[in-house]
Amino acid sequence: MSYKVLLADDHHMARTALNAALAGADAFEVVASVPRASEAVEYVRKKPVDLVVLDVVMPGQMNGLAAAREIRSISPETKILIITSMPEVSYIRRAREIGVESFWYKEAEEQPLLAVMKRTMAGESVYPDDTPPVKLGNVMSSDFTERELEVLRGLVGGASNREIGDQLGIAENTVKMHVANMLQKTGFRSRLELAVRARADGLIIAD
Repeated sequence: MSYKVLLADDHHMARTALNAALAGADAFEVVASVPRASEAVEYVRKKPVDLVVLDVVMPGQMNGLAAAREIRSISPETKILIITSMPEVSYIRRAREIGVESFWYKEAEEQPLLAVMKRTMAGESVYPDDTPPVKLGNVMSSDFTERELEVLRGLVGGASNREIGDQLGIAENTVKMHVANMLQKTGFRSRLELAVRARADGLIIAD
């Protein structure tokens, strides 16, 4: 018996590599390979699948995490494996909240994808210990506090200090303090440079 697998990744080369990696695996059969998260959802609506392997960042209105939520609702018995090369700090938490069984980083794999897939189908939930650290200016992303990362998310989204304060339930001056602390840590000269670099390096990705 082989498990039916649906692959969703917007990069053609990534899908080709995933297909090749699974070609010799008797335990898995790739029944479809699609470039958009919405296509993965529509496929699951129409046909049974044992495992969906979803990239997070894909074109269109729906990303991989949103698709995972839809698939979980449509077919609760289908297992989901999120894969990504982006070290976005919220992805692991959000995947757990959705009920995604497993999570795998493309660039910092702790074990081969096939092994994670087998463990997932055996009933395990396989997650990395932590998000891969990213160097941002003079420091690593792990040097930021959780609150600083929340403020940074607002900056990347283009929000003002007042708007960020309202979103987080903190004073505008407190937001200014966190921004100043992050600029001092990184050595960047402006909030714009901080936001642009955080987005470019994949640390914060606005939906």
